[in-house]
Amino acid sequence: MFKPQCHRILVALIAIFAMSVAFAEQAASISEAIGNGKGKLSFRYRYENVDQDGFRRDADASTLKTMLSYKTATWRGWYSELEIDDVSYIGQDTFNNLRNGRTNYPVVADPNGTDINQFYLGFKNTANDLKFGRQRINLDNQRFVGGVGWRQNEQTYDALYLQNKSIENTIITVGYMDKVLRIFGPDNGAPAKKLEADNLIVNVSYKLGDLGKLVGYGYFLDMEDAPAASNSTVGVRLSGNRAFGNNKFLYTLEYADQDDYGDNPTSYSAHYYLLQFGLAFPKFTVKATVETLTGDNNAAGKAFTTPLATLHAHQGWADKFLNTPAAGIEDTYFGVSFAPWGTKVNLIYHQFDAESGSGNYGSELDISVAKKINNNFSVLLKYAAYDADDFSVDTNKLWVMLTANF
Repeated sequence: MFKPQCHRILVALIAIFAMSVAFAEQAASISEAIGNGKGKLSFRYRYENVDQDGFRRDADASTLKTMLSYKTATWRGWYSELEIDDVSYIGQDTFNNLRNGRTNYPVVADPNGTDINQFYLGFKNTANDLKFGRQRINLDNQRFVGGVGWRQNEQTYDALYLQNKSIENTIITVGYMDKVLRIFGPDNGAPAKKLEADNLIVNVSYKLGDLGKLVGYGYFLDMEDAPAASNSTVGVRLSGNRAFGNNKFLYTLEYADQDDYGDNPTSYSAHYYLLQFGLAFPKFTVKATVETLTGDNNAAGKAFTTPLATLHAHQGWADKFLNTPAAGIEDTYFGVSFAPWGTKVNLIYHQFDAESGSGNYGSELDISVAKKINNNFSVLLKYAAYDADDFSVDTNKLWVMLTANF
């Protein structure tokens, strides 16, 4: 296993390696790099309704996320980016944002406030991109490391991060995190807005020609403020497609092994399996998937967990499985996507079962319709209906979202 002192050595090696390769043409001075930078401004308004059994009232959240960022040009390989976001409420907060004490409403985890989303110093050359500071990190499909971009307050990391492309068809990603800035900020409370950590992440992807992309990864999470979430995960993922006529056969296969790590008080071993197959036709795509996170129905704390994942993108949009049940979970789902009249439509049906034992958790139907109006504006309508059986309660969620980017 990697130890904290090994992490420190790795940090030094990353910096030396990244700066050892020549870089392309840059700005002539620091002032020119700052002056030639680019700014971005975006607005994301969202209405979210939650109808959940056990509450007399629905949650109604009307929120506006404003994000302002500025990224400098490069000078001798160096550059920087600052990104600030603000979440404000339009109307009353008739929902539980996990900070306002309104526990008589269902949860909509979008606390209001202003925060520094990103602020990092980078060094870039032809083969490397090194970042030091607060940043977003999204790896693969964000099943293990992601930014939780669906929520209005994004998850980012205080980290040293290097992506290297010096080997043909290969991308090597190595990072060290000492803090996780979660979606529950910027104010203090429970759940915590940030977690101190001692995390090492390694991700290597290789393009296998026509076969697709092969990814090997190791995530070694020592969550100092949440020791029960500490684990080491080592896995492999293959994804690709094969053409036949004007159509494509799609496939993704993935396996990971997970063990306790750091100061986790529970000794355990768990596994992750993903089998996904699909067909892409000119006008629509269909997919069938089985995703399994193992557990132990006789002992808590031994289920496969992904504490840094973008969880909303997996196991249903109703977010009923943000924490893996003790008995694990097997999510069997079928999806179809198509694009009528310039929109993007997704329909997904999930069946959730316990991996350990014979429990039937329930089922869920997810529907989304997205429309890009032009280069600046887009709109999204989204709905999730969870029908409970042996786990949680019936829950319906509806979103209407408008996005403007400048």
